[in-house]
Amino acid sequence: MSKNFDVVVIGGGPGGYIAAIRAAQLGFNTACIDEWKNDKGGPAPGGTCTNVGCIPSKALLQSSEHFEHANKHFAEHGISASDVKIDVAKMIGRKDTVVKQNNDGILYLFKKNKVSFFHGRGSFAKAADGAYEIKVAGKEEETITGKHIIVATGSNARALPGVAFDEETVLSNDGALRVGAVPKKLALIGSGVIGLEMGSVWRRLGSDVTILEGLPTFLGAVDEQIAKEAKKAFDKQGLKVELGVKVGEVKTSKKGVSIAYTNAKGEAQTLDADKLIVSIGRVPNTIGLNAEAVGLKLDERGAIVVDDECRTSLPNVWAVGDVVRGPMLAHKAEEEGVAVAERIAGQHGHVNFNTIPWVIYTSPEIAWVGRTEQQLKADGVAYKAGTFPFLANGRARALGDTTGMVKFLADAKTDEILGVHIVGPMASELISEAVVAMEFKASAEDIARICHAHPSLSEATKEAALAVDKRTLNF
Repeated sequence: MSKNFDVVVIGGGPGGYIAAIRAAQLGFNTACIDEWKNDKGGPAPGGTCTNVGCIPSKALLQSSEHFEHANKHFAEHGISASDVKIDVAKMIGRKDTVVKQNNDGILYLFKKNKVSFFHGRGSFAKAADGAYEIKVAGKEEETITGKHIIVATGSNARALPGVAFDEETVLSNDGALRVGAVPKKLALIGSGVIGLEMGSVWRRLGSDVTILEGLPTFLGAVDEQIAKEAKKAFDKQGLKVELGVKVGEVKTSKKGVSIAYTNAKGEAQTLDADKLIVSIGRVPNTIGLNAEAVGLKLDERGAIVVDDECRTSLPNVWAVGDVVRGPMLAHKAEEEGVAVAERIAGQHGHVNFNTIPWVIYTSPEIAWVGRTEQQLKADGVAYKAGTFPFLANGRARALGDTTGMVKFLADAKTDEILGVHIVGPMASELISEAVVAMEFKASAEDIARICHAHPSLSEATKEAALAVDKRTLNF
């Protein structure tokens, strides 16, 4: 006999598990279905983000950063460290522990909030009596029924045409997080978030890393001034990035991989490497959802078609996160998950796409919110800009990390903050102040007038706001 629920969430990633918890908090009898398995076959909710994305990559970035500090920067502090070695297996083991802690944390939250969890693949069976039957294919097959369905099935790595992921030589983000030893030569295709973060991890550990990027500009979505500053830092570190390339044939063998490509000058080149990480974007994951069984509308990319409030083409069926339009970011999925649960309850869930922060967790970190200078120019918006370098920040000097700057963009007439862009230490944490300010329609002057702790990196934010009015105090 089918189990009946008010809300059934398909997918336990950031969008799905958060939607389920919020729905349960609002008094709905809620179920969440997720098929991720750990190495013992047990449930591993958290989606790509927790299992093969945000969380494990940050664990490896942290480990590799410690290794680089010990090798290259401890001496500046008077700390002697010789013959520093990396145990890659132990590093990967620590990463796996961090992932499991997050998996277990989500299962605990389901129990705490009385969310019924089903371990298996969820798919539509049929519409029935104002509800939907959902098949759960796990150890045993069962069917549950929900009045409201929230689809949060995420995305998958996009493969190069004709070059399948084997996760041994040709790696997606999944395989890139499970490399067993430091490759002598590592190639990456795509210089986006995943490419730069994974490239940074293995470069720090000793790999000779080359990133091939098809676009002629570096980090085209990032403010141009910030992207140039970041590129300068990566070049100095030895992270090689070739722009404007056209990738041709990719051959794999027992020795590794060979990539034929044409460089920006039109010259034929070959790059040989031990491993290749492909990070050319992600595609919505709707395979196996059986959308056609209920007539759920998909677009040409396979994404679920939704309106501004995440309603699909079907009554009481919603979709959030990577499987719908908008940026493929875990925190965007979470906000949509909360908003949908609240809309089901008759409330007014809110997601402001203009104030979603973006972060690249390299060193230096890159973070931004709002529009870039090039976007404002293209939109014909009159603006003022202010920048402040971490080189002039006391806390950054004490940390020994003075790369980068904070940049403010404000409306020329009203002084409203239109964008904040940061490259430098702890940019991921500093950007939150800008998000709050923009949500409250703050002006650059508002930030300039707020007292910031001294010495702190956040003073660079205040000084950049002061710079909009050309009155920095420390530069």
